[in-house]
Amino acid sequence: MSENAKLDVVGIGNAIVDIVATADDALLEEQGIIKGAMNLIDQDRADALYDVMGPAIERSGGSAGNTMAGIASLGGKGGYFGKVRDDQFGQIFRHDIRAEGVEFNTAAATDGPSTARCLIFVTPDAERSMNTYLGACVNLTVADIDEEMIKSAKVTYMEGYLWDPEEAKKAFIHASKTAHAAGRKVSLTLSDSFCVDRHRESFLNLVKNYVDILFANEEEAMALFQVDNFDAVLQEVRACCSVAAITRGEKGSVICAGDEVHVVDAIPVEQVVDTTGAGDLYAAGFLYGYTNGYSLYDSGRIGSIAAAEVISHFGARPETSLAKLVEEKLK
Repeated sequence: MSENAKLDVVGIGNAIVDIVATADDALLEEQGIIKGAMNLIDQDRADALYDVMGPAIERSGGSAGNTMAGIASLGGKGGYFGKVRDDQFGQIFRHDIRAEGVEFNTAAATDGPSTARCLIFVTPDAERSMNTYLGACVNLTVADIDEEMIKSAKVTYMEGYLWDPEEAKKAFIHASKTAHAAGRKVSLTLSDSFCVDRHRESFLNLVKNYVDILFANEEEAMALFQVDNFDAVLQEVRACCSVAAITRGEKGSVICAGDEVHVVDAIPVEQVVDTTGAGDLYAAGFLYGYTNGYSLYDSGRIGSIAAAEVISHFGARPETSLAKLVEEKLK
């Protein structure tokens, strides 16, 4: 892996504050919240829902933010780029992600939309009803990318959810070119099959021209390559990028690198409580292994260990030291 790197991975993504509170079905019905769904909302709706929430846990979130927190829990060194506003939630995001052990220096916006937030209502049946206001996070630009931080990281990891705004696309390309010019690697997670459907051609161009390490689940990969079976995915992805890690839920994952194909079993979990963050933490484990000298197969196993931990409880951040779990289970 690259010489003289200060960081293992730097992530680029939507900086969102997760606000999690318990609620009963009556509150959801009263507020017109679609149970179990993820609803995009505006700021007025976000403010109104916040006012009716009970006591809540407020912490930094977002897909790439979860991945970076996972890398920190594994003992890795990570950095993060994401846009917040200079408001209360922006301060919460900045403090929390730094407290996780992640370097975060992106300047806060001084005007425009407020910090993004996801208001999550958890009902007694364990359903999570998510209401997301994207706010400031979609306004990341090239100017927010610190080239020196990119150059200092072995891998730059980009979140597909942020591929919607044009300025963010430019930021991704700029970060990718900066990383490659410094001899570093570039990684992308496709994030969501709906993202792939919206941006298939530009995603394909990004993967073919800039991405060294691709993360996707089986459905996202089939959507990207417009194929209807997993074998076809493997053939397509091997021609596109150096390394691909395709997750398959309870079937585990498959890692491709040229002629190498590694099948990695999922780690059994006594009870799956919440699958939120499973892909984010798999990526964290894999990238930690990849940047710290583990084989591709063992990197995949670390990914599986991290994913198994996060689906065993509510929330998308590890509650147990992943470094200790890896020490116990990677034998």
